[in-house]
Amino acid sequence: MATTGLPEFMKAQFLDAFNTPYDLRSVPLPTLSSPHEILIKVDAASYCHTDAVLAAGQMPPNPPSFPHVGCHEFAGTIVALPDNSSSTFKIGDRVGVPGRSFRPCGSCFECATGPTSDDPDADPPGYSVYCSKSLNNGISRPGGFREYAVVDSRQLSPIPENLSAVDTSVLMCAGVTIYNALKRCALKPGQRVGIIGCGGGLGHLGLQFATKMGFKVLGVDNSDAPLQLARGLKTAARIVDARVENADDIAIGLGKEDEKQDRGDMGLDAVIILPESQKAFDYGMSLLRNHGRCVLVSFPERGFHVSSWDIVFRQISIVGSLVGSNKTSRETLRFAAEHGVRAVVKTFPLSGLNDLVTEYHKGEGGKLVIDMALPD
Repeated sequence: MATTGLPEFMKAQFLDAFNTPYDLRSVPLPTLSSPHEILIKVDAASYCHTDAVLAAGQMPPNPPSFPHVGCHEFAGTIVALPDNSSSTFKIGDRVGVPGRSFRPCGSCFECATGPTSDDPDADPPGYSVYCSKSLNNGISRPGGFREYAVVDSRQLSPIPENLSAVDTSVLMCAGVTIYNALKRCALKPGQRVGIIGCGGGLGHLGLQFATKMGFKVLGVDNSDAPLQLARGLKTAARIVDARVENADDIAIGLGKEDEKQDRGDMGLDAVIILPESQKAFDYGMSLLRNHGRCVLVSFPERGFHVSSWDIVFRQISIVGSLVGSNKTSRETLRFAAEHGVRAVVKTFPLSGLNDLVTEYHKGEGGKLVIDMALPD
């Protein structure tokens, strides 16, 4: 195995049971067991809403066992490769790591399909982020809240020179998820898109991506801190407080701006729903013009109630968007680097993960990241 000088032990944050604090312990470094595997030194590990959902026991059957190491969006530096490595990466390369997919089967219909006219961004046959037999970093296997991690070389994205590890980590789930959702909107520059939950981790990145893609952007939130964060980005997006502005009035106003005459033709061309809230879903649907598209990213435990009227009479289409392919992840990093898309972040040392979780539950928006360069 090709390596740099490695310690025998590392620090890792463990979840020992649902709804309990993380526990920092020293454990041996993980080992490589496949030509596709790579050992990285974790440089930054970002906290995601899914980490909170998983820790609360709301993602059965995951984690499959305790203790568990969370985090499915992180970044690091390659420090070891197997002797029979199948990868073109080399020691010293900086890489971004998403959750999906570790050890895909390579032969199921998801892995075998490859790009199609309906999904031109799919990865080549033999690998898919949607493989149901694969493992997910930080969810069904250990993730990035540790100093070293074994990852699948096929899921990695090279980090552009002008992106830091902290900047990259948040893009490996939040960034690629909202970027892919925007692509799922199937819009052309100049068309209108709404982002419901615009001040959160995904939402405030979405405002930046969408405006840089040339869309007319409407951001919606209903809390003071996320609204302040969204407005502070100073994008060209219009930011709306859902507590004081009526969705129907907004749609009519947009129609007048666009010199539309028919009420059914007034409103957004597409909307992305990020909060797990029926009110947020209803608000977003009310903003759409007839024949508009609703892209769902959130997945509340009890689902959403959908109006048949919107589907049948208004011809609204609803699609889901989970993550993005490795091709899309790489495109996301390149786009962010080129256009200056950066998350608003607050960083913590690895030993401060429980403080980070406390901060997360304040709901103030942006992203929270473990920066391994910070002293414990």
